[in-house]
Amino acid sequence: MKDVIIDTSTLLTAARWGIDIEQSLREELSEKVTIYYIDKTLIELEKKPEEKIVLALLKTMNAKKITTDRSKNVDQHLIDYATAHEGVFVATQDKALKEKLKKRRVGIITIRQRKYLKRVN
Repeated sequence: MKDVIIDTSTLLTAARWGIDIEQSLREELSEKVTIYYIDKTLIELEKKPEEKIVLALLKTMNAKKITTDRSKNVDQHLIDYATAHEGVFVATQDKALKEKLKKRRVGIITIRQRKYLKRVN
């Protein structure tokens, strides 16, 4: 079983393009996945056109919430959690976050061709 933390950019992009995140992750990682999200992601989703779709998507995927303190931003929480838990992947579209994760040798997953998720390292 693989653990994947999904950031806001990936959730919004998948909602816009109708990507089945859970199925795509299972195919890419060749095993069952547990999907997580940072609690502050819900704040980032507020007032976005895709908010309701993403909330329904999180519920459908049975995504687990990672509760955090409020002192850091979502990206820093993603980095901290992924580096503290070996083997965790982070699904993101954010270029700056990808670079920070690469430096820490964290597995990165991103959306390709508006159709599927792909592991990039």
